[in-house]
Amino acid sequence: MAEIVGAKEKEVVCMGTLTNNLHLMMDSFYKPTADRFKILCEAKAFPSDQVGRKITSRMKLADSVIPRQYAFASQVKAHDLDPATAIIEVSPREGEYTLREEDILEIIAKEGSSIALVLFSGVQYYTGQWFPMESITRKAKEQGCICGWDLAHAVGNVPLTLHEWDVDFAVWCTYKYLNSSPGGIAGLFVHEKWNNAELPKFAGWWGHELTTRFEMPPKFSPIVGAQGFQQSNPCILALASLLGSLQLFKEAGMMKPIRERSLLLTGTLERLLINSKYFVPPDEVRQLYPQPGSGEPGFTIITPNDASQRGAQLSLLFLPVGTGLMQKIFAELSNYGVIGDEREPDVIRLAPAPLYNTIGDCEQAVHYLEEALKGLNRVE
Repeated sequence: MAEIVGAKEKEVVCMGTLTNNLHLMMDSFYKPTADRFKILCEAKAFPSDQVGRKITSRMKLADSVIPRQYAFASQVKAHDLDPATAIIEVSPREGEYTLREEDILEIIAKEGSSIALVLFSGVQYYTGQWFPMESITRKAKEQGCICGWDLAHAVGNVPLTLHEWDVDFAVWCTYKYLNSSPGGIAGLFVHEKWNNAELPKFAGWWGHELTTRFEMPPKFSPIVGAQGFQQSNPCILALASLLGSLQLFKEAGMMKPIRERSLLLTGTLERLLINSKYFVPPDEVRQLYPQPGSGEPGFTIITPNDASQRGAQLSLLFLPVGTGLMQKIFAELSNYGVIGDEREPDVIRLAPAPLYNTIGDCEQAVHYLEEALKGLNRVE
């Protein structure tokens, strides 16, 4: 596991669930003061993560506040702060689907003195954008901010070097690209520089030093590093399923060859999709679909076309938006045996997994996508 995330063994532990680990890490590393109390994240982060004030590119404040959602908001409230002012969400520029690196860095530079924690997704779940993790971490550190990462869609998907990038902490699940099945055990990373400065606050017997763990001494003596954050003994079946997957990663040569194959598969899928007669270039969407609900059925790709800014995933936005087209296409694809992932209201995520998908799978997926769109046009 440590090799996959680019860490030392003592910096990594497999434990708990993603949101539980997120709370543990935030409780340890989010320490707001009167002057430095804000959390910076991307807008439309996964609902278990965030809610708060939006900042679009060019530093413009949005008028509305995203509905209060889950972990970030609850952590802020635990410190008697208002999520509407304590959480800053960065949104893409008008007419764009993903964030620009320069805009993120500009916001950190401008707001940095008031930011306690920078916490983005490694790969954004909705758009599939792989954020520039190294440069964001560096800029956050320059401003005196703690920098953590939610790697739910990045671990096992893109190459990571958390220790080298000087990331403070990270959390992830293992049931996506690490194949451990839904509800599988999660993981976390804590940089070794925190070993003596940030000890676990919520002690559990499984995090106690191994040599005396079963003696049950009166004083808690945590294992050095991330493993000291463990609380209860993990489910052995969950660990076994993850171990089986990690053994396959090792057999395949780990992330370098896996990433190379991923680039080939996703690049092929992108090329086939772009050649579809139903594809709409992203920069033409506003012109061809000026009014919601009007226009010919089609799709665009909202994932960056620069392979260095994405993982395996391509997010297809179905047009016109808000018409229920995505749901119809998703049902048709499922009937054809194409297993993607729907994200309301209008996105289907297709992610060829390099461990087991093939070029032929990509070709079949695009063929049946066109068949689904063609069939809907005939019905209409």
